[in-house]
Amino acid sequence: MNSPARPSARRITTLLGTVALALAATGCGGGTGAASAPDKVTSITALDYYTDATEHAQWSKRLTDCGRTAGVRVEHTSVPAPSLVPRVLRQASSRTLPDLLMLDNPDLQQIASTGALTPLDRYGINTTGFAEGILSAGTYRGKVYGLAPTVNTIALIYNKDMLAEAGVAVPRTWNELKTAAARLTRPGRYGIAVSANATPESSWQFLPFLWSDGGDEKHLDTPQATQALRLWTDLVKSGSMSKSALNWTQADLHDQFAAGKTALMVNGPWRIPALNKDHDLHWGVAPLPVRQKGQKLVTPLGGEVWTVPQTSSPSRQEKAARVLACLNDPTTMLAVAKDHLTVPSRTAVAARYAEQVPSMSGFVTSVERARSRTAELGVKWPGTATAISTAIQSALTGRQTPEEALARAQRLATAS
Repeated sequence: MNSPARPSARRITTLLGTVALALAATGCGGGTGAASAPDKVTSITALDYYTDATEHAQWSKRLTDCGRTAGVRVEHTSVPAPSLVPRVLRQASSRTLPDLLMLDNPDLQQIASTGALTPLDRYGINTTGFAEGILSAGTYRGKVYGLAPTVNTIALIYNKDMLAEAGVAVPRTWNELKTAAARLTRPGRYGIAVSANATPESSWQFLPFLWSDGGDEKHLDTPQATQALRLWTDLVKSGSMSKSALNWTQADLHDQFAAGKTALMVNGPWRIPALNKDHDLHWGVAPLPVRQKGQKLVTPLGGEVWTVPQTSSPSRQEKAARVLACLNDPTTMLAVAKDHLTVPSRTAVAARYAEQVPSMSGFVTSVERARSRTAELGVKWPGTATAISTAIQSALTGRQTPEEALARAQRLATAS
């Protein structure tokens, strides 16, 4: 999950409306667009937000290899994450979209709703074997528009030495979590750390606690939602979790964990490379606790989907689709997962991966039932994410009770 600062919802909505009108006016909303002359396509363009030098190089290699199978050269461009969606909307309006486009999965529905993407069944792309939640993340109005070679989610990362010293088992329920966090807390160290800041990172981290107890993002003012938020407020009130969580990013959580200032943290597999660099740090990964035994853990699905934008060249679209299919074949997705420490999107490949990379087995388990953040609310999710993070801030600072904060969140989400 990348949680970059996003443009305002109002600005995005305005841009979406402009793009939809432009596509409709040019006849691109539902068909393949005006066909170009039947020329031989030798290269296509690809756009993503993998600006990290190592990550960009890794994806360039994958795109080059898959381009070779499709008989084209792939011109790969990366832009900073916050600027990707605004850039795509401008390009859609001016009909200058790339041939192959990567999107953070919560953004897919917004872009698909403008008519800027083509459904993948048009190209006969195989979508079998993908976990249901992963396929849902790439679906808009019953059509699959994007596929993710790999995905991620969050889990409980724990310090093995600290738990052993305190005689604490890895917690499986909320009560066990509160007990463990209290016993692990001591001067200079908290039991657990979460990201509760005023960004979508906090709503992302809160969703497993909401969903696994039967809560619903459509109804934030329910007993289930209140119980989940009360868990977090209780951890702060008891001193087992720092109030500084209100300002911490997921990167900050890692820093606290690596420095020995927290024994448990909620975080994702993108932290594993840094954790592995500290040979004195002995850590493990487990699924996040549920409220009571017997409940099924449901976590949010992170990761990016690849799409084929609507352009004026069906020939280029066909080539882009072949590259997309290659990125999502079992061999490539396994290699991508090992490169980036993410989870393969096809269930059978993920099972094989868990055996080969044991440190990822906890994340593989969590992904099995992971849900897309847009599955219930579609393009309304960003407004609800903001409402949830606002409620978390209000409750953890004590300005409102969990009930009051979530009642207000429901009103904000309904109005967005």
